[in-house]
Amino acid sequence: MKPTLVIHGAAGRVGRRILALAVEEQVFQIAGAVDHPAHPELGKDAGVLAGVAPIGINLDKSFPQKASVIIDFSLPQAAAETISWAEKSGTALVMGTTGLDNTHMDLLKNAAQKIAIVQATNMSLGMNLLFSIVGKVAEALGANYDIEITEAHHRFKKDAPSGSALSLAKSICQATGRDFPGCLVHGREGKEALRQGGTIGMHAIRAGDIVGQHSVIYSTIGETITISHNAHSRDTFVGGALRAANWILTQKPGLYTMQHVLGLA
Repeated sequence: MKPTLVIHGAAGRVGRRILALAVEEQVFQIAGAVDHPAHPELGKDAGVLAGVAPIGINLDKSFPQKASVIIDFSLPQAAAETISWAEKSGTALVMGTTGLDNTHMDLLKNAAQKIAIVQATNMSLGMNLLFSIVGKVAEALGANYDIEITEAHHRFKKDAPSGSALSLAKSICQATGRDFPGCLVHGREGKEALRQGGTIGMHAIRAGDIVGQHSVIYSTIGETITISHNAHSRDTFVGGALRAANWILTQKPGLYTMQHVLGLA
């Protein structure tokens, strides 16, 4: 019998692709497709909304009674409800929603005492490899290398900088002893905007339909090293989320990252 999957944010750009690829891969049985109570597509077959054949599960405002795992790509204001339902129903959780604050993280930590949770700001396998190496590169190069982070996303993205850009910065800070987020400088302007030693520049671009581009620039007098990742489509994140959902089914309660999924932690 296949494990059952609920998708929260199922009518969103990523949510539809999660459902479509889950149906295509046939690893999970879709048990629920949930979205905002005021969403105009409520009541429609979730498979049709995702561009595949009807699956007999309609887009709903409510969670089902229980499932094996839930993948959440909704909005920060809906995250608390997802975490609460997953904890109460004993459903493993893959949290891909970005823009979570400290209150959300506390909720995840508390819920992780009862259920297994994977939380990540980016589900891309390649991006998570970057998370694991950017700090090591900064540490090896030393304090004489200036560090700048640039990220670009589509015009509709609400939060800035991206959660992934912040994760890159956090990895660097942890490896080099910088204060996070105190050392971050978000853009520069004015006549007195000289770079300050030990800071990390953070720059957000919002344009067109860019899926996701992240670069970490290490530069000193004489050379520049750039480590970049470009997501070609949202399926990059979807594939990682489905891999995390399959992985977490066999894990004990706890709060995990994609580093654990990839065997890097």
